[in-house]
Amino acid sequence: MRNPLEAITVAVAAGVAALAGSYAAAGLTPAFVAAPISDVVVAATPDAVVTWSIQTLGDLGAQLGFLLALALTAGLFAVASAAGAALADRFDVNPSPVVALLSVAVGLALTGALLSTLAAGAAAGLAVAVANWRAGATGGSAGGSGAPAGDGRGRNTRRRVLQALAGAVGIAGAGAVLGSRRNDDSNAAPETDGEVDEEVRTLLDEADGKSLGVEGIEPLVSEQFYQVDINNVDPNVAREDWTLSLTGAVDRPIEFDYDDLTGMTDSIERRFVTLRCVGEGLNGKKMDTALWTGVPVMDLLDEANLNADENCCVMFRAEDDFFEEFPLSALRDGFLAFEMNGEPLPRGHGHPVRALIPGHWGEINVKWLTEIEILEEEADGYWEQRGWHGTGPVETVAKLHTVNHLDGGEIQVGGHAYAGTRGIERVEVSTDGGDSWTETTLSEPLPGTDVWRQWEYTYEADSSHEVVVRATDGEGELQPEEERNAFPSGPTGWVSRRVEP
Repeated sequence: MRNPLEAITVAVAAGVAALAGSYAAAGLTPAFVAAPISDVVVAATPDAVVTWSIQTLGDLGAQLGFLLALALTAGLFAVASAAGAALADRFDVNPSPVVALLSVAVGLALTGALLSTLAAGAAAGLAVAVANWRAGATGGSAGGSGAPAGDGRGRNTRRRVLQALAGAVGIAGAGAVLGSRRNDDSNAAPETDGEVDEEVRTLLDEADGKSLGVEGIEPLVSEQFYQVDINNVDPNVAREDWTLSLTGAVDRPIEFDYDDLTGMTDSIERRFVTLRCVGEGLNGKKMDTALWTGVPVMDLLDEANLNADENCCVMFRAEDDFFEEFPLSALRDGFLAFEMNGEPLPRGHGHPVRALIPGHWGEINVKWLTEIEILEEEADGYWEQRGWHGTGPVETVAKLHTVNHLDGGEIQVGGHAYAGTRGIERVEVSTDGGDSWTETTLSEPLPGTDVWRQWEYTYEADSSHEVVVRATDGEGELQPEEERNAFPSGPTGWVSRRVEP
């Protein structure tokens, strides 16, 4: 029998290799063997832990959850590899093909994706072969019998352990490189057949011209748009395979495909829309703007002849099993987007079609949309079931994201302000901790009803001071001063920052 340390090390090496092999073939797509384990981890995490993680750890919480899923997946393949090695021992055969076959069986059970699981099995078998390469036999697991005794056995154990570790590192490295290349391909927006639409180009140029050009803050059309999902591995939906079903309380259920949607030429609109994450910190950076191309939701619903009460509700469902409910009245200005800044939606932003519901928190703007169900009575959405109330109107906020010390000795502060469909009327800054207030310079409004504005203020100071910023929305309501955490309805308060001259 093999040394327990040797057996465990070889099994773990094979498990890591299987994970790397699948990643090399599939990247971060649903075919990756860790994807279903990650879904289980997300679903099994208690609501209180999710809330704590969002507010305390932010993106790190999701990353730690995915690392746990990777470890569990590697462990599952390690168990399969150990079982394969034990089986090979029993029948005195080479363990590599046995481990490979069992690993393929595990992969197929997890994802059903043949190429990904074949790569996982091949990598696991290779890891075992590397561990046994030129090592003296210690039984059937080494491909023979008649182990040498004493120091020879110990040397063979050390050799296998070191070779197993080296093999796992090498296979993992190669898998990381190949998988990353696949990620670049799958996450990129699908190629367009021609140039960016002239109207889109005109609107983007207009936004560029209206940006204040303040160093340290995003332009009016964001260069790096934030991304938040319930899953760690996004769906990978081909537009030719996509359909949208209208179901529930309708006279006639109906289904649209991608060509149906993009072919509604009389309905196509371009809209600047800002999205803000309900779980972000008060001065966080999960708030961005893009120019979206799509069609009004009501143009689709009119074809289905709604019979639900005006005051009832709608459930949007997505390819990743996310679902969110909100009042039917919110759909009057709802929008189904299939382009972002003139290009087809990137995978991470809901390719091929996502929802945009003006004035609501980002979570309700469902990505990878596959079904719109008209409900006859209220139901909780995904985040409502976890205690959040993000389907209400967004809170007014003015963010302070940059402090620039200019060449002339002046100080420039700036950021963005957003109040959903209420718009921003003005932003004020205090440089004395809130004792006095001065109106800032605002960027010219972009076309649209649900768009942020930039603000900027330049002044002189010769001592340490506290800068406070607040916004007034288009209805004349001042941003709430009372500080409130993100849970359950989004953060509130005035942003402040200590500034040194």
